[in-house]
Order: sequence, then C-alpha cells, then structure tokens
Amino acid sequence: MNKIASIGFKDFSRSAKILIATNVIYAFVLPVIDIFVASYIMRNSSDPAKVMFYQLAIYTGIPITFFINGYLLNKINVKRLFSLGMILSGVSMVFMMSLEEINYFGLVSAGLIMGMSFGFYWANRDYLVIATTTDRARNFYYGFETFTYTLTAAIVPVIIGWYLISGNGESNEGINAGYRVVTGVVFIITIIASIVFHFGKYEKPKSEKFLYFKFHKLWKKMLEMAFLKGMSQGFIVTAPAMLMMKFFNSEGVLGSALSIGALISAVVMLILGKYSKPKDRLIIFSIGTIGFFLASLVNGVMFSGIGVIVFVFLLLIARPVLDIAYFPIQLKVIDVLSKLENRNEFSYILNHEFGLFVGRFLERVLF
Repeated sequence: MNKIASIGFKDFSRSAKILIATNVIYAFVLPVIDIFVASYIMRNSSDPAKVMFYQLAIYTGIPITFFINGYLLNKINVKRLFSLGMILSGVSMVFMMSLEEINYFGLVSAGLIMGMSFGFYWANRDYLVIATTTDRARNFYYGFETFTYTLTAAIVPVIIGWYLISGNGESNEGINAGYRVVTGVVFIITIIASIVFHFGKYEKPKSEKFLYFKFHKLWKKMLEMAFLKGMSQGFIVTAPAMLMMKFFNSEGVLGSALSIGALISAVVMLILGKYSKPKDRLIIFSIGTIGFFLASLVNGVMFSGIGVIVFVFLLLIARPVLDIAYFPIQLKVIDVLSKLENRNEFSYILNHEFGLFVGRFLERVLF
C-alpha cells in the first residue's frame, strides 16, 4: 500500500481532530439548512420566487461577512468567530419560524442572517483547515468530512421528513409546529458544536493586509473554477427541495429520496478520500462536473416526478465528488501562492468567495 493510501487520523494534530469532531456535530445541522428551510418556504407560500429571494439574500450576506471577518480576525479570536457562524444558523431559523407571514422583508432578513452564518463559518473553517493540515493529508481530510456530510444527509432528511408528516398531522399548522421543534434541536446542536470546538488551540492569523485586486495568473484560473462552482452551488441548495415539493408536496418523500441517494454517495466518498491521490483531483473534479450536467439534462428533458427523483440521485453523487477534489485544489493553490506572493492566506479565501458569489448570483438570475 502506498504512502498516500495509509493516511489516517494519526496524521492529524489534536486541534485538527477537534476541528473534525466539531464539523461532524455541525454536519447534522447542514441538511436542515440546505433542504428544509426551502421546503418550509414552499409549503407556506407556494412561491418559488420567495425561495429565490431567500437564497439570493444568503449569497449576498456571505461575501460581505467574509470581508468583515478579515477585519475582525485582527481583534477577535478565530474560535469565537467560527463559533458565531455556527450559532447564527440557528438564530436565522428561529427568526424564520417566528414570522407570522412569509413576506419578502422577513425572507431577506432571515437570508442575510444565514449568509452571515455561512460567512463566519466558511471563512474561518477554510483558514483553520489550512493552518492545521498538510496537502498530503487533505484528500483524506475532505474525504472523511464529505463522507460525514453525506452520511448525515442520508440520515437527517428521512428522519425529519417523516417526523414532519407523520408526527404532526396533515394540517399546515401541525407541520409548522414540527418545523419549530426541529429549529429548537438545530439551535442546541450549534451550541454543542461550539463548545466542543473551544477545546482546540488555534493560532491567530497574521495581522496583515488581506484585500488585494491583482493576483497571479494561476489564481485567475482558480477563480474561473470558483465561478463554475458558485453556479452549481445555488442550484444544488434550491432545486431539489423546490422540485420535490412541487411534484410530491411531501417532506417525507423529499427526505427519503435525499437519504437513499446520499447513502450511496457516502460510500463512494469514503473510498475516494482514502485511496485517491493529489494527481487524481482534476479527474475527480471533471467526473463531478459531468454528473451535474447529466442531472440537469435528465431533469430538463423529463420534468416529471420520476425525472426529479433521478435528478436528485445524480446530484447527490455529483456534489460530494466535486467537493472532494475542489477543496484540496483550492487550498494547495493558496499554499503555493501565499508563499510566492508573500500574502496572508485569508486574502485568497476572501477573493475566492467573491468568485463564488458571481457564479451564485448569475445562477439565481438564470433560474
């Protein structure tokens, strides 16, 4: 067995292991944010445009928070900012569930809070991964993390979906009461994840300039990838919930379909993370991109209940395949260029987020 294949948890520091444990706990929140907030909006408004506005507010809040985070890192401990990101996701859901009517002002407000949550979480998470791992171990790191996310995406949706349908009657108010219970559980999980994370020790980023407008030509290629990934991200988060609710109008069916697809994907991810090499990343990335195309093609041609189910299965496999290649590529490029250009790693993380935002924004307009 080669050296890459033998990488395991023994290769990570204590702080890296705590970061992994934190992300494993928080992984139980992500499917709720990605899927059931959109289904809640659809159930209570039956208006896809409102889902679009909510998502657009999220995607607007993310890069703004990345920028603010760059300044706050010079004054506030990275652990507090990372924890704040997790807790804000629960706050956003509580705010959403407290709305008496799903109006645009409430949606935009909840979306901006969720965007702040994602901004603080992902900006600091990317830095923490760079600071606590080496390029050699990142295929395994992201393989295991993606496996965890995919596994929770297989377990959480089916449990929540059928809980909402069978445990709260068929009335809208009964199901909405179930959503509020789920929101309370989400808030508790974010607090637990935050507490666990504080057991780790993480160095403060260098207090350096982080806003640049001119970058190496290699980074420009990275931004092109970020643009494409941003376009796919918006589609992933919104389309499954909207289409499943349109054709089936059932959180139970939505949860079951997502869970079955995610379970298959989880096994694939663990194998790829364990045995793939850095040189395989572009091939894996290409396979993930082709999976997105096939999923969209099937949905566009069939546009039916069966077509949506096939679409969701393909999407659930394509998404983690893409991520397991994309994130190590991104961090490797940052490793190289931060040393070559003598810049703070966060300057690349911030600029990368704006590349994602352009892709996400264009995808919203197209959708």
